[in-house]
Amino acid sequence: MITVYDALGGKLIKRTEPGDLTSSVWIDLINPGENEDKGIEDALGIEIPTRSEMREIEASNRFYSENGAYYMTSIILHHNAQDMPMTSVITFILSGNHLVTVRYAEPKAFPVYVTRAAKGDADCVTGAGVMIGLLEMLIEREADLIERVQDEIERIAPVVFAQKGQAAHNRRLDVLLRTVGKEGDITARAQESAMSLHRLSLYFANAARERQDDTRVLSRIEAANHDILSLMESMRFLSARTSFLLDAALGMISTEQNQIIKLFSVMAVMLMPPTLVASIYGMNFKVMPELDFPFGYPMALVLMFISGLIPFLYFKKKGWL
Repeated sequence: MITVYDALGGKLIKRTEPGDLTSSVWIDLINPGENEDKGIEDALGIEIPTRSEMREIEASNRFYSENGAYYMTSIILHHNAQDMPMTSVITFILSGNHLVTVRYAEPKAFPVYVTRAAKGDADCVTGAGVMIGLLEMLIEREADLIERVQDEIERIAPVVFAQKGQAAHNRRLDVLLRTVGKEGDITARAQESAMSLHRLSLYFANAARERQDDTRVLSRIEAANHDILSLMESMRFLSARTSFLLDAALGMISTEQNQIIKLFSVMAVMLMPPTLVASIYGMNFKVMPELDFPFGYPMALVLMFISGLIPFLYFKKKGWL
């Protein structure tokens, strides 16, 4: 699908019909077909990368210039409101005053930016201005995701280390382990996206200088790059804390398992003397003096109780229970 936008009166206006693309500012290709790619290539004299080419990880295939057009491909997160955000790649092509975006996902940052630019709240008179606006929105959305992960980690941390009281009683370490693992995975995906956006912002800055774009665009690129670096620093701290909580949860599970095994071992030792007494008086020999003793049964019960109580008191004193 092709969506074309023009800049009129400082606002971004969506066209109802593509028409002549030479006056357009932003051409957004969503899941483009071969014919749509061909139409844009003929109109603007550029090459539209295929989906497989966009997924290549070599820097030379993600950031390059060709026939005066600058190609920048980045990994972005989308569907951030879901439990597990997804990643996709987006290619930005700057050619003259045109910005062409090629994407196979629908991140919320794009419609949010379109709404803001349609009100005149964004500098969108040039393709470079639209691109930096989109980049800022992508960074803002990623920051919101990291804040959500931080809040979740803050909620989990006290529960992992709860030792007594209701919090400890209600905690399920297996559930906590899965939750921490999920947040760690989200953080790793966000780190990958942030590093990709950082590389894009550096190349974008060099391209803007070569193109001699407005100094306001350059200053916004620099500010966006600082935001990405700050976000990456926060993610490094969050990643380390998530790894710590993951190790702590695994340690707690191991400790609880050891406590259960220890309890069973101590109980087995405690029950050995009573079992021995019961076994002796359960033997079926004809001559057993206690068989004719009127208080033989109560005596055996008391003997079993005392023989079990003594090990219990000993283990309790040693702190093994």
